[in-house]
Amino acid sequence: MMAMLTTNDELNAELEVVQEKRKRSAFIVMFRAIAQLCLMLLVLFGGFLGMNHFVSLKEDPPSRPPFQTSYTVNTIVAEEGEFQPDLLVYGEVQAAQAVQLRSLVAGKIVSVNPELKVGGRIEKETELLRIDPFNFETELANAKANIRETEARIEENKARVGIEESRIRSLQDQMKLAENDLKRIASLKTRGTATSKQVEDRELIVSQRRQSLEQSELNLVAEQSRLQQLEAVLARFERAELQAMRNIEDSVLRAPLSGIVTEKNAGVGRLIGANDMVVAMYEADVLEVRFTLTDERFGRIQSDQVGISGREVEVIWSVGGEEFRYPATIDRIGAQITSSRGGVEVIAAITGDVATSALRPGAFVEVIVPDKKFDAHFRIPDSALYQDDTIYAVVEGKLESRKIKVHARDGAYVILTGNLKSGDEILTTRIAEISDGLNVRPPSNASTKPERTDKLVENTK
Repeated sequence: MMAMLTTNDELNAELEVVQEKRKRSAFIVMFRAIAQLCLMLLVLFGGFLGMNHFVSLKEDPPSRPPFQTSYTVNTIVAEEGEFQPDLLVYGEVQAAQAVQLRSLVAGKIVSVNPELKVGGRIEKETELLRIDPFNFETELANAKANIRETEARIEENKARVGIEESRIRSLQDQMKLAENDLKRIASLKTRGTATSKQVEDRELIVSQRRQSLEQSELNLVAEQSRLQQLEAVLARFERAELQAMRNIEDSVLRAPLSGIVTEKNAGVGRLIGANDMVVAMYEADVLEVRFTLTDERFGRIQSDQVGISGREVEVIWSVGGEEFRYPATIDRIGAQITSSRGGVEVIAAITGDVATSALRPGAFVEVIVPDKKFDAHFRIPDSALYQDDTIYAVVEGKLESRKIKVHARDGAYVILTGNLKSGDEILTTRIAEISDGLNVRPPSNASTKPERTDKLVENTK
């Protein structure tokens, strides 16, 4: 037991010695690493101090004076004068006169013009279609027969009237004779040569004559009333005859104008009623273009001496890479102004030859409208305009700002007035860092190889 304890103590002592050696070795390795790092930092710091020393000993190079920046620019010479710009607007072609042809009578279509096709041209008074006139011809024959019968009755009645008139004249004569006879008998009775019976007989005869005369007069009135009735019947039959003739005429539908067919609703054998739409067409020789002018443009043109109505314009139809131009004249303005469109609608009548062209309603066209004439104004490229109210003049090689007011635009140009006079040299090149006093020079003075401090600015119009 004692031997075993001695051996354990020795082993523990040896382990402690080994651990102590290991700690010393680790400490020595760490110390060497720290020493190497410090030596490296010391070398770097020494190199930095040496470099700064040599840099401080170097002399500064001689400095050059800065070159003043100069821009090579394009300019124009301003000239005051009278200008009339052209406005480009867009519009749509429309028919000046369009009609819908409706059937005036009912019946079956028995023939249709073979030229009656949608898109086809029909000349004025050309027969388009024909409706079966059998019923109308029957009505005409009946009306003529009734007229002949009524005319015969009228002649018969006139004869009766003549007989009654003759009878009345005869009765009037008899009445007069009877009255004279009564007066004579009455005179004889007063002298005692005639009896009362004779007087009464004469009075009875006068009464009978008067009654016959009154009856004849009543018969004459009745015959005359019957004559008026027959004349009224005759007038009604004559009206029926005219109506039948009109129906026969209306059974043939003809073109009221020379135009282009836009709709066809007719065919042989089709039953149509009165007022049914069968053909729609528009006048081919007269077309209009409808376009909108902004409130500003409309007001400016309206204030011109010529005004808006009657102003000559040009219509351009672009199709298939080709341009077709037609002269036109502003005829009128729209019936009402719609605020949602932001302008005033204007209609111009195309005065050029459109009958032989392919121009049709619905075509989208450009319209060139002459603007108001501007007297004592300047016309310069819009590339010279800065912030809509400033341009720059070149004075002795330097830029000088001028305030202006733009009155109208003419394509890539603007019409303006302001602090400007004829002969002023105006900058037209765009410069991003534009300012008063900037040095500029024309391209003719620039060298083929610009200096390194010069900036060549391109026109970005």
